Amino acid sequence: MYQLSDYQFDLPEALIARHPEKTRTDSRLLHLERKTGALHHSHFTDIKGLLNQGDLLVVNNTSVIPARLIGHKASGGKVEVLILDYREGMAAKNASGDFSCRCLLKASKRVKPGTLISFGDGFSAVVEHFDQGIYRLRFLTEGDFDAQLEAYGKMPLPPYIKRDADAFDKKTYQTVYAKNRGAVAAPTAGLHFTDALMQTLREKGVEIAELTLHVGYGTFEPVRVDDIRDHAIHTEWYEVPQETADAVNKAKAEGRRVVAVGTTSVRTLEFATAEDGTLAPDAGPCNIFIYPGYQFKCVDAMVTNFHTPESTLLMLVSAFAGRDTIFRAYEEAVKQKYRFFSYGDAMFID
Repeated sequence: MYQLSDYQFDLPEALIARHPEKTRTDSRLLHLERKTGALHHSHFTDIKGLLNQGDLLVVNNTSVIPARLIGHKASGGKVEVLILDYREGMAAKNASGDFSCRCLLKASKRVKPGTLISFGDGFSAVVEHFDQGIYRLRFLTEGDFDAQLEAYGKMPLPPYIKRDADAFDKKTYQTVYAKNRGAVAAPTAGLHFTDALMQTLREKGVEIAELTLHVGYGTFEPVRVDDIRDHAIHTEWYEVPQETADAVNKAKAEGRRVVAVGTTSVRTLEFATAEDGTLAPDAGPCNIFIYPGYQFKCVDAMVTNFHTPESTLLMLVSAFAGRDTIFRAYEEAVKQKYRFFSYGDAMFID
């Protein structure tokens, strides 16, 4: 249960979803009952029958920025930039006028401090610092930084998708309720929802609350230790507003289910919930690592996608439903040719 090898499984390459479905709700849905281990095959639109009147659905309203930029040095050498800390950069920009943040750079050789990288007309960056694989860049813009980012940036698709982002990804790799800019990866369980489906749920009596967790690139970082308990989890910035804390606390007091959309919502709710089960409004860094043995304090059910082998996300759902139960479900999903990972199909675990 604590060995990294316990979370390895074989997945045919053909089951990795490289593109989204034409319609968000066209994805399939595997319903897993935790108590019995029973599995039910359906489609995502059937989620409206699995959610009950009075359930509180908690979604992550982070918005993915087009964080991947392709630039060139004065020599002509190509440099690929991935912005890591948009929120930090905006805070600094508001204070000083400059947008400066940590980034990952990919080039034929290490890029030296002082190097100017040009992305397009009136949009460039200077390398200020390098430390332990992370660069700090100061962006130089003529006009609004966000406008330049939208013009020249690409959506930061996960590495396993193995293709360049296109114009459609700016819409499809974003939830319909995204509003707070700052993520470099989508909270992918939310990609299955449409505005119409959300309205249908409201009309049924499902309450919807929002929180923010700016999903970082650390979500793709592999676990490199044999004993998962030795893994240092990545940190991401979160915010739970007062109205969401009030809604969760009221639902728990009344015995209604709290249903988290995505592992990011699960992590945020569990991190911000006290040992007595009370959720407090707060904001700051979230670094909770949930793996088997963890006792859940807030979340009663979740919507999630199918996760990569040996990932912290697979460990989280294994903590929620049981490692053996999850692996039986994944084995069935492979057998039934479900689509895996960010643009893939969904699970509902209750």
